[in-house]
Amino acid sequence: MKALDWRLAVVALLLGLALGGRGAWLWQANSYGKTLAEQAGAYTAEREAAATAVIDWQVAEQVRRRALEDRLQVNDQTHYKELLDAQQTHARLRDRLATADLRLSVLLDSTAQDSGCGVPAATGSGGVVHGAIRAELDPAHARRIISITNHGDQGLIALKTCQAYVRAIAQ
Repeated sequence: MKALDWRLAVVALLLGLALGGRGAWLWQANSYGKTLAEQAGAYTAEREAAATAVIDWQVAEQVRRRALEDRLQVNDQTHYKELLDAQQTHARLRDRLATADLRLSVLLDSTAQDSGCGVPAATGSGGVVHGAIRAELDPAHARRIISITNHGDQGLIALKTCQAYVRAIAQ
């Protein structure tokens, strides 16, 4: 019986080792599983926070971009209105010059009267103009002057619009 007791002790020891190893294996797997689950949860929370931050940033940038686009559209509308008003003003002025409703004149320098420029030094007997001496411009020259001022006004309006655009972008 001694041999049987010895075998039983070895079998019991092997069975104990197998059950203990299996128990340790399950406990360790459970422990590592919890640790991995905690790490996965932390990683997921971090990724969600990062994604939320990116989405919030994109929304803020879209709001800023939309506000900028709205300001630029208002600037464009203002530019268009100013340009249209200037063109209408110049068109009315051109029409008045063409119908002889309006004549352009220039002031003459009082010291230039003695230089023999061919302009009468005094107004005619029918005139009631008092003050500085003026000379009327030829209608063709007046139209050219109006055209030049029209281009100048358009350039100034375009410059003003560009400056407003740069200010809006720089903000």
